[in-house]
Amino acid sequence: MFNKNVINLFTIVLVLQIPSIVFGGDNTIDTGTTSWMLTSTALVLLMVPGLAMFYGGLVRTKNVLATMMHSFIAIAIIGVLWTVCGYSLTFGKSILGGFIGWNNDYFFLNGIDNSIINGVPEYVIAMFQGKFAIITPALISGAIAERVSFRGYIMFIVLWFLFIYSPLCHWIWAEDGWLYNMGASGVIDLAGGLVIHVSAGISALVLAILLGKRKGYPKNIMSPNNLVMTMMGAGLLWVGWFGFNAGSTVQSGLDTARALTMTQVSAASGAMTWMIIEALMFRKATALGFVSGILAGLVVITPAAGVVQPIGALALGAMSSVLCYYALVFKNKMGYDDSLDCFGIHGVGSGLGVIILCFFIRDSWMQNAALSAETWTVWDQLFVQLKGMGATIALAGVGTTIIYYLVEKTIGFRIDEEKEMIGLDYSLHGEQGYGLINS
Repeated sequence: MFNKNVINLFTIVLVLQIPSIVFGGDNTIDTGTTSWMLTSTALVLLMVPGLAMFYGGLVRTKNVLATMMHSFIAIAIIGVLWTVCGYSLTFGKSILGGFIGWNNDYFFLNGIDNSIINGVPEYVIAMFQGKFAIITPALISGAIAERVSFRGYIMFIVLWFLFIYSPLCHWIWAEDGWLYNMGASGVIDLAGGLVIHVSAGISALVLAILLGKRKGYPKNIMSPNNLVMTMMGAGLLWVGWFGFNAGSTVQSGLDTARALTMTQVSAASGAMTWMIIEALMFRKATALGFVSGILAGLVVITPAAGVVQPIGALALGAMSSVLCYYALVFKNKMGYDDSLDCFGIHGVGSGLGVIILCFFIRDSWMQNAALSAETWTVWDQLFVQLKGMGATIALAGVGTTIIYYLVEKTIGFRIDEEKEMIGLDYSLHGEQGYGLINS
């Protein structure tokens, strides 16, 4: 009798728990999705040392440490700003006519200690998004390598984060952002084609022109100091990009698998296409060209990984390599000094993806978009994408120009000629990357 009562009691308790087991609840943590988002957060952070290695290997020996510091310092500076006010500015409720966000509960992340969103602790979502905010200004440093002061660079990334990245991120990724809600589906930008790569690329171009060329460029040969390190950096970026794109689905399911697959396919297509271009042009394939192709394939699929299929990813990767290759040729003809080709790869490649993705959108996605509108075609989505592109270029271009002059006229941005000739490692940091003579 006792055993039967125990069994009955256990059965009643189990039945009462079925709704929460099956359907979950607002406070139920989805451990699978949370685990993936934690992994993705780490993968995106891994991209920062990967970028530091990629950029660090491409500059001259006397500037390797200073160049790598430009990436690493963003982890500290933007990491603190993100905690203090960045999350609030980007994902808080729209204020000032929708230009920026604000939420007092997000200030110092005070109000999210017990918050769970779609089964994921909000801390995880905040940290994941914070890694995007960190790497974006670090990308810009590639265009201004070997000729800027450290304190000027720090002041620049602080202002750029507050007045360019945060508003743009709010427009495109916040649920009440004006570009997020444009048309039937909003601007398609899964992981930052506009928010990260186009904004960084346009800002890089503006800075490269305003700062002027490195002394001796382009007459003097400025060879990479360590292509082995650059290749390892590219490998880390490729691995980290899976968290970058697939993590941006904020789930662990079919959409995640699609985004991860398209990322791999496009990167491989980009690398192979660049290698073919060099084989046709020069009868040889270079390591630098190969890693440039990897990046071209990765940046073009960043906005599109959630909506295209493998054939679209193959096409986008190939087209991006071709366009980025000729963007670098165009740079040499124009004569501006984008030291490590931030605009030519990130701006051009990802800009291509933002636009061309419209012609490779899977049918099921377009059908779902049409459900919220009387009619919705590829051309309607293209118009929305172009609006997003225009807004990004305008904000990044004008904003960067203003910030540049503010920095230059106050604490100074461009380093003086003597320190530039000595090298930034020694003149700014009192160190040498390899303990060798500057070259």
